[in-house]
Amino acid sequence: MSVRQKRIDQAAVEADFFHIRDVLTADERATLERVRDFLDREVRPGANERWAAEESPLHLRDRIRELNITGTYADDPSVAPRSYLLTGMIGMEMARVDPSFATFFGVHGGLGMGSIRECGSDEQKERWLPSMVRWERIGAFGLTEPLVGSGTAGGLTTTARREGDTWVLNGEKKWIGNATFADLVVIWARDEADNQVKGFVVEQGTPGFTPERLRQKISLRGVHNAHIVLDDVRVPEENRLQRANSFRDTARVLKTTRGGVAWSATGCAMGAYEAARAYAVEREQFGRPIGGFQLVQDLLSRMLGNITACQAMVMRMAELHDQDKLNDAQAALAKMFCTTRMRETVAWAREVFGGNGILLEYDVARFFADAEALYSYEGTRDMNSLIVGRACTGFSAFV
Repeated sequence: MSVRQKRIDQAAVEADFFHIRDVLTADERATLERVRDFLDREVRPGANERWAAEESPLHLRDRIRELNITGTYADDPSVAPRSYLLTGMIGMEMARVDPSFATFFGVHGGLGMGSIRECGSDEQKERWLPSMVRWERIGAFGLTEPLVGSGTAGGLTTTARREGDTWVLNGEKKWIGNATFADLVVIWARDEADNQVKGFVVEQGTPGFTPERLRQKISLRGVHNAHIVLDDVRVPEENRLQRANSFRDTARVLKTTRGGVAWSATGCAMGAYEAARAYAVEREQFGRPIGGFQLVQDLLSRMLGNITACQAMVMRMAELHDQDKLNDAQAALAKMFCTTRMRETVAWAREVFGGNGILLEYDVARFFADAEALYSYEGTRDMNSLIVGRACTGFSAFV
């Protein structure tokens, strides 16, 4: 082993420079290692090929179920109790290998199941969540619309009209992950009677519900996003989420998932950094590895600094969540900060590769492209900054 190799810090190699995994208990670390092994064996191979072919990892649903990491103990007693810290680290590890896989998993377990968990009655949770834990039913979350993204709180155009014990939904949704194959899609619509946003679980195959897959994306190509048309879709009252009576209830779901995106962004940055670091110690120019040049080392140091700062923030966010102290503005700051630092980091990582950085075979191109979707969804950077700004000043600057 050369002198240069002896000086390598393994924590820097794995983008865990401040040893954040050591914060977990022994049992939690064992769970995380089990997930990491699954990702290395089942997800990493073929990730680039699935991305290029726009294939969703549906074939892994049985293997995911075996991991026993979907949902919570409250959803089904078969699920081992899990802290928000461990849940966040699992999401970070998924995105570190494949952000598309992390999003596929998160839409089901976070947005879909989270809507039912936060806004459903006890009967509804018992009816749907155990089968979703087992991946017998896959969930999706329909909020964003073709003409309404950031303005969903006050401008949702999809409508719900009650007729006896049935609700009639009309409108359109866009960018809805998993919706082309999901068994249950939570549709958020404005009640024509009281103008409040309510949630409805629409089952796949319901007449008038038409999801069309969006193609030719340049980001998260392994996620099937859909444009949904709702044409007089009839949903029974028993499928209306009983604890969703205004957009404030929707926001309870988004607070948790927004924090999840911060973890995913941190993982995406880690994956890009690791690819760049490995390339830098092998790629030679001017008779030596490019990792030995000051400019490349500066890029790697800045990347590792961004990642470490994000890890510290999301760890503290998870601690607050475990203590039931996390508020909307804190989750918004984490999403805003971590996705911004991720975007910066993946660009530096691609820079290390030079021209090779635009080839899928080197992995970094996938992280570079996928970062753009993470940066935009679950609230843009600008909207999240205004949530934080409102907490700072007491003034709402949304309009």
